[in-house]
Amino acid sequence: MDTRIQVGRTAFLTFGAAEAGTVERVRAARILLWFIASGVLWVLGAVLGGPAQTLLWLLALLIDYSAPLVTFWVPGLPSVPPSAWQLETAHFAERFQLFVIIALGESIVLTGATTSELDLDLERVAALGVAFLGSAALWWLYFNYAAAVAQRRLELASDRTLTARDAYTYLHVVIVLGVIVAAVGDELVIAHPAEVLPGEEVAAVVAGPAVYLFALSLFRLRMAGTLGASRPLGALACVALGALGAVAPALVLLAAVVGVLVCVIVYEHVARVRRSAAGEPSPLERLRAPEGTQAESH
Repeated sequence: MDTRIQVGRTAFLTFGAAEAGTVERVRAARILLWFIASGVLWVLGAVLGGPAQTLLWLLALLIDYSAPLVTFWVPGLPSVPPSAWQLETAHFAERFQLFVIIALGESIVLTGATTSELDLDLERVAALGVAFLGSAALWWLYFNYAAAVAQRRLELASDRTLTARDAYTYLHVVIVLGVIVAAVGDELVIAHPAEVLPGEEVAAVVAGPAVYLFALSLFRLRMAGTLGASRPLGALACVALGALGAVAPALVLLAAVVGVLVCVIVYEHVARVRRSAAGEPSPLERLRAPEGTQAESH
């Protein structure tokens, strides 16, 4: 269904919504050709099923994610420069913010559904509470400040198309991946809060938040050109807590990981309060100033 929608919508833009010879039609035609190429593989994989489906769908996914990397260049046809791609920044950024909200919402639903199927005791209820606090921390790290600063930086970017491609089309996949893996870790802890988890399950508990923090660090690096310290260090701390998982119950491990997230939040909040007390404008205020002064994003 998604393939039909993508191809049908883009075909309409190519032949119905844009005049012949315009850059709008050229852009739409390039996208249409890429969607057709991947769409054939999506449909063929669905028909064949089995191992062939996996291979064909992986190839289709590779095509879909390679297209923005080359700005939908088609061999044998003139390339369309990035400057020709128009981008409405507020709508574009909000779409990807919604993806993060959906992923976080689904993670909360998953933990609730897992808990509802199990016998409740004090440890399991505590695990549910800690898992919810972890999801709230992930939300805070993205939406309290980073999302608004990044959106403003996108508005001011001189290479808006390439910035949007790198920071949103690609890096947001890693951000959402961190949320998904964190949700899997929460589910494992809720199911076995008092047990010492095997190595692969410990990896899931610590890897989700670590990937999330690392992805946010790369997001900042692409948008602001700075890496900062709190989030990369937080990611490393989550990874280091994997050693704790070898000896500590799952609930203790999850609480420690969530503690790292809270420490990152508190550190960044204190830094903002200190800047405000010193009379310094926040990064977002600087970006909204008439001169558009660039500043750190956190």
